[in-house]
Amino acid sequence: MSDDVIETARISSPRLLSLDSYRGGVMLLMVFSSWRWLPPIIGAYPDNSFLIWLRGQLLHLEWAGCTIWDMIQPSFMFMVGASLAFSMKNRISAGQSGRQMLSHAIRRAIILILLGVFLRSFAFQGTYWTFEDVLTQIGLGYVPLFLLASRSIKFQCMVLVSILVGYWALFALWPLPGPEYDYAAVSADKPGVRFNGFAAHWDKNANPAHYFDRWFLNLFPRPIRNDGVVIGPFHHHSGGYHTLSFIPSLATMLVGLLAGQWLQVKKQERLKILALLTAGLISMAVAEGMELSGVCPIVKRIWTPSWVLFSGGICLIVLTVLYAVIDVAKWKKWAYPLVVVGLNPITFYVMSWTLVDAINSNMRRHLGPKFFNEIAGEAFGPLLGTLCMVVILWLVTYWMYRRKIFIRI
Repeated sequence: MSDDVIETARISSPRLLSLDSYRGGVMLLMVFSSWRWLPPIIGAYPDNSFLIWLRGQLLHLEWAGCTIWDMIQPSFMFMVGASLAFSMKNRISAGQSGRQMLSHAIRRAIILILLGVFLRSFAFQGTYWTFEDVLTQIGLGYVPLFLLASRSIKFQCMVLVSILVGYWALFALWPLPGPEYDYAAVSADKPGVRFNGFAAHWDKNANPAHYFDRWFLNLFPRPIRNDGVVIGPFHHHSGGYHTLSFIPSLATMLVGLLAGQWLQVKKQERLKILALLTAGLISMAVAEGMELSGVCPIVKRIWTPSWVLFSGGICLIVLTVLYAVIDVAKWKKWAYPLVVVGLNPITFYVMSWTLVDAINSNMRRHLGPKFFNEIAGEAFGPLLGTLCMVVILWLVTYWMYRRKIFIRI
């Protein structure tokens, strides 16, 4: 890895290259949307078991369980917490007062919420007020996270447990719908989205978070879609996502905060790595136990407490492995493309919403609609086109990096 990258990563020292690499890797994975390139390959090789598995891993599950694609959002949440641990230390070292830091946290939260709403409104003729987007979810929990960052680790752990137990109790104690409940009307009649027994408290669109949105989202004006369809009052979210998920998402960010604080402790690197790996494995095991026992299923879309533990455990393990390889063993050069993106995450995220279609349409316009198919064939042409689109987005962040342009909120 070049000295320029190392110096850039030390803009606000101390800074973990592993954290920037993790962030950049997730960003690149996010724009590598499989629906653009994988179906033609599967069509050419329909009996390939690896491709079938890969297709499942690059899609969100309908309800319970976890795929690689499901880990994108919790990784963002986790890294927000881990990054805050370092930025807080830098701001304190720079002499910023608590009031200044709180003011910045409030501004950042508002900008994240509004930016998330702005990006979600592209398909509408007006503002589409929705709060399940990753940016809005981070924004809703950011100020509480900041306030917790200045408290003791013991207090943070107590709050983490309280969130998990409290959110579990909210769902567990909420009465189940009666036999007359129309699950089909709320997109909850598909196979795999309804549980038996006690776990039914976490059924899709039949839980307290769903009813909260039935009230809360109807406080905002409902816009007309760009195709002219009037969507009317909010009735349900077809994917089962909810505003209240920001509460357990705060727990995910707390896990990241605790990890970031632990990595700053002056202890042997081997001890820090072992402790984080152990914590990650235990967290995943507890989550699996909760699901197998029927106490709480692992569902990303409603961010169940078991999902917090399961996905948080994976995030701990991924960050720890990257930390051991990049920051401890100093094997850095391979991570260069990831760090470039990871240093401008907001820019890359916004580009993923605003430029992907424009890049693809311009490549078709100027290169021809079958350009990539003529080079790589019908099956792999879309994959080559997607790779070129990702490279173009990366080059934008590389251009910004070389000129030391870093967009921060």
